[in-house]
Amino acid sequence: MAYPIDHNRIQQLSSLELLANQVVEGTITGLHKSPFHGFSVEFAEHRQYNAGESTRHIDWKLFGRTDKMFVKRFEEETNLRCRIIIDCSSSMYFPKTETPSIDNPNKIVFSIYAAAALISLMKKQRDATGLSLFTDKVDFHSHAKSSSIHQNYLFNALESLLDLKNKSSNNKTDIANSLHHIVEMIHKRSLVIIFSDMFDDNDQIDEMFSTLQHFKHYNHEVILFHVVDKKIEEELNIEDRPYRFIDMESGEQLRLNPLEVREKYQEEAAKAKQDLEMRCGRYNIDYVEADINKGFEGIILPYLLKRKRLH
Repeated sequence: MAYPIDHNRIQQLSSLELLANQVVEGTITGLHKSPFHGFSVEFAEHRQYNAGESTRHIDWKLFGRTDKMFVKRFEEETNLRCRIIIDCSSSMYFPKTETPSIDNPNKIVFSIYAAAALISLMKKQRDATGLSLFTDKVDFHSHAKSSSIHQNYLFNALESLLDLKNKSSNNKTDIANSLHHIVEMIHKRSLVIIFSDMFDDNDQIDEMFSTLQHFKHYNHEVILFHVVDKKIEEELNIEDRPYRFIDMESGEQLRLNPLEVREKYQEEAAKAKQDLEMRCGRYNIDYVEADINKGFEGIILPYLLKRKRLH
């Protein structure tokens, strides 16, 4: 259950930001009613004044209400530097539906709303946040800042991506090359959060994992949210009848009945997932399976736990 909405602020928020705030507030409320009762989430926008420093940035209005001196936080005083990276290749637009939404998302819509929720949470915590979007190249890359203007800039970028939620063009993946470029553009140690289904050409698998190691080489902390439609992509839990399967990136087609391949498919999908988890463990990367059918608590909680460990 979300906290009541401040209707006076609705006009100031994009629809994406409004929904992101509701996701965050609802999740935090749920945590307080769960076994995580007492889990602390601080949204500090001030720090206590230290004797001897300049009084220029004291919040005198807050002093009038509390009789205590607090200094407004500025960008260089942010708690954490975060980088959100979203895979925007065509495989992320699975499953193909007429109107993907927050309640019935495909993988890219799920990733957009999850990223928006994290940005909303980071904004409350005064964390500096940057955003990168990639396909077979880096399509968008921002600096990491904590200002409200910058946060709105990131929401606008996500809104633009959301407008393409039904796109059908074949954008291929080059995870290895794109992430290598992104890591070279991150100049300060950061918490890197990646949303990807980790689909790439078979001959790129080793290079893809090498890229994840590249982040660790530069001392970044990494959370990989492996975005999947578990029911279909891992379990092949669909009706037993002939289907035409289409590769969303190459357009290659194959006619099959799931009944004929389900057991072998599940075995190979499990092996691929296990390999991904093992390699992430080897590089000390937090691996989180992000099933698009299970909501956003599985995104926000791992971030909060990771953030807690980093402080």
